[in-house]
This record gives sequence, C-alpha cells and structure tokens, in this order.
Amino acid sequence: MFRIGELARRAECLVQTVRYYEAEGLLPEPARSEGRFRLYDESYLERLRFIRRCRAKNMNLTEIRRLLSFRDRPELGCTEVNELMDAHIEQVRAQIRELQELERQLFELRSSCDSNRQASQCGILNGLAESS
Repeated sequence: MFRIGELARRAECLVQTVRYYEAEGLLPEPARSEGRFRLYDESYLERLRFIRRCRAKNMNLTEIRRLLSFRDRPELGCTEVNELMDAHIEQVRAQIRELQELERQLFELRSSCDSNRQASQCGILNGLAESS
C-alpha cells in the first residue's frame, strides 16, 4: 500500500490529477489509514495508467468511463468497445479536417501581408478585424 504522492509519482502525474479522477468516479474511493491518509495498491496504479493512456489518445471522460466499465467486467463482449473506438476515430478525423481548414485559413492570412508595412496596413491584422 502506498499514499497518493507515491501513486502520482509512479503514474507520472500530479496528485491533483489523482484527486480529480477520484472526484469524477474513474478511480474508486481508496482505503484510508488510521491517520485518514488515502492508501492505494497496484490495482489503482494500473487503473490510473489505463486512464492516462486513454487521455493521451484524446478520449474524453465519458468514453473512458465506458471503457472502464468493460474493463471491470471482462466477461462482456467487446462489440461496444469497438463501436466506441470507431466513433472516437471519426471524431479524430473531424478534428483533423478542422485543423486542416484552420491551417489553410492561417496560410491565407499570412499571404495577405508579404512586406514590412505599418500595422495599420497589415493584411493579417486587417484580415482578422474583418467579420466573415
């Protein structure tokens, strides 16, 4: 058993992150010492690492909760896990499209100012001031 600081250190995150995931219900309430310190075992570390890997893949807390519910009940089929992943992949694709459009707009803005001018004549500043 170890305390919250050690759990955070071993999971390479902040203590506040552990507390946040507890408050969100992603980590179950830990046991407490006689001094009321939170006490964790290896299962918490494994669960926290799983959550962090999901977050590193840009999954939101709702998606992580669903994945954890399947992880906690290994006898279930994984059809819904596959569906969740398919939906997440589509979200990532949509974000990529949005970022590509943003990149195009930024290049367009950048090309509107190709010389050293006064700020009042700057194509970038004027372009950002226009409503579109």
